[in-house]
Amino acid sequence: MKKMFQLLMVFLIGVTLSCSSSSQQKAASKNEKRIVTPTQQIQVVATTGMVADAVKNVGGEYVQVVQLMGAGVDPHLYKASQGDIAKLENAEMIFYSGLNLEGKMGDIFVKMARFKPVVAVTEKIDHSLLREPPEFAGHFDPHVWFDVSLWTKTLEVIASELSQFDPEHSEFYQRQSKEYGKKLNELHAWVKTEMMRIPKTTRVLVTAHDAFGYFGQAYDVEVMGLQGVSTVSEFGLKDIQRLVEMLAVRKIPAVFVESSIPKRSIEAVVEGSKAKGHQLVIGGELYSDAMGSPGSDADNYIGMVKANVKTIRDALLFPASEQ
Repeated sequence: MKKMFQLLMVFLIGVTLSCSSSSQQKAASKNEKRIVTPTQQIQVVATTGMVADAVKNVGGEYVQVVQLMGAGVDPHLYKASQGDIAKLENAEMIFYSGLNLEGKMGDIFVKMARFKPVVAVTEKIDHSLLREPPEFAGHFDPHVWFDVSLWTKTLEVIASELSQFDPEHSEFYQRQSKEYGKKLNELHAWVKTEMMRIPKTTRVLVTAHDAFGYFGQAYDVEVMGLQGVSTVSEFGLKDIQRLVEMLAVRKIPAVFVESSIPKRSIEAVVEGSKAKGHQLVIGGELYSDAMGSPGSDADNYIGMVKANVKTIRDALLFPASEQ
């Protein structure tokens, strides 16, 4: 009996030492410096196309970016699939837009943040620069990428987070951020110039939901949407009638559909205008909450902004009725 007790003690001590050794090995492994090279890139998952594009431009050859939400996807309504969760679990870093844009993924981000960097790229934008629409009381408008000067501020956050994960290439990330920032500054100036070509009286942007508030604020464009800031809200007959009346009185020539929102709401406005004798056309499709398909002119942030501006400019500056 005594011998069995001694053997049991030896076994327990062995298990304890083994567990202790295993824990020490895991701790050591966790503290090991991650060597990042162009062939051993940081594995990043980004939510929207705009975020993914920014990370690619700052991270360059040292990041491998997987984008969760493709062309035409509405991030307000997006729910992560099991496949998405697997991608998030396998990532070394996660970047998302923030300001409740990806509202249905909040819990997932909180859980993932226990094990890896999970970064809202808009987190350091001065709140005094953010819109807080009355119908969205308590929350900021998340569509900051429509003001190019605001979106430029996200680059600093991305560069800082990549530098913390990979200090060896910090100078590279900072340099990339500044170089891409210069391109965005030029884009911001170009958008201003193009919008100023449209007469003030018809410089009115009507879309399905109020995603373009920052665009209007930055480039002196009056913006109206059938729905609120989030596509979760619904539009009604009164909303359509209100817009139809305004468009007829001010002789606005065009309204716009969005790539990630069903067209039926804007089509209802067009039909309502025809019934009142006002010729109104759909001026084109705008990229709002998602960029264009891979291979299109709008499959990157700069291309997306330019495509939107050209569509708005041409529809309001050269009405179909005058062509």
